[in-house]
Amino acid sequence: MDTFSRTGLTFDVRDAGPADAEPVVLLHGFPQDSTAWDHVAPALHRHGLRTLAPDQRGYSPMARPRGRAQYRLRETTADVLALLDAAGLGSAHVVGHDWGAAVAWALAAWHPERVRTMTALSVPHPAAMARAMVTSDQALRSYYMGLFQLPAVPEALILARAAAPLRRLLTRSGLPDDAVARYVGRMREPGALTGALGWYRALPWNGRDPVGRVRVPTLHVWSTGDAFLGRAATEGTARFVDAPYRLEVLEGVNHWIPELAPDVVADLVAAHVRG
Repeated sequence: MDTFSRTGLTFDVRDAGPADAEPVVLLHGFPQDSTAWDHVAPALHRHGLRTLAPDQRGYSPMARPRGRAQYRLRETTADVLALLDAAGLGSAHVVGHDWGAAVAWALAAWHPERVRTMTALSVPHPAAMARAMVTSDQALRSYYMGLFQLPAVPEALILARAAAPLRRLLTRSGLPDDAVARYVGRMREPGALTGALGWYRALPWNGRDPVGRVRVPTLHVWSTGDAFLGRAATEGTARFVDAPYRLEVLEGVNHWIPELAPDVVADLVAAHVRG
């Protein structure tokens, strides 16, 4: 399966590994795409697992709808349900990084019957994140989220001089050069950056539709070098999970966990899936 469709949108997806094995859905964040999992997926295949890694809404060239509301969590989670349906899967293990983790949290809370296990890389439960915004330095770490919600301005700033500002930001954040080149190239495609920023611009809609408690086995992986996400929300996440829960802390790794620690991620996910 190279594509799947929903409501007139067509999504690219990388479906690989043993076809009859336990399925693991891999959800990327901003400004990544499915190539974020290029080293994680083969390691999961070696563990005997199947992987399905879509280019999410705003990133797939034929799935870039207009309008902020098109990027709210209700839509992005429904995209994953459509992927499972297209693959003939009643449920799957779900792994998400960054915005992909937000989708994983919402999917596990709203549709637990479709989620066998859930793994969140970097991003905590949304309720823990909201609490940390007013009780820690998380609001300072997340300053860019307000900027990204402005109309037109982020596109002009980020794409100036052949996207040099985006390239510089990603490089300084510790993302490897090859990944920087891939993601900047994708964001320079027509409508791609606006689609990717739609996830931030939809935050007011997400606030009206809160993510509740999670009742599926959950693994949360956070790294001490993450400049965007602090310890407070990470440590507060456990109270929102009414199921077996484990926090794994990676020392010295920055925000880009799939790209920088793929073998560790694969080992943790495989153990979680089988546990």
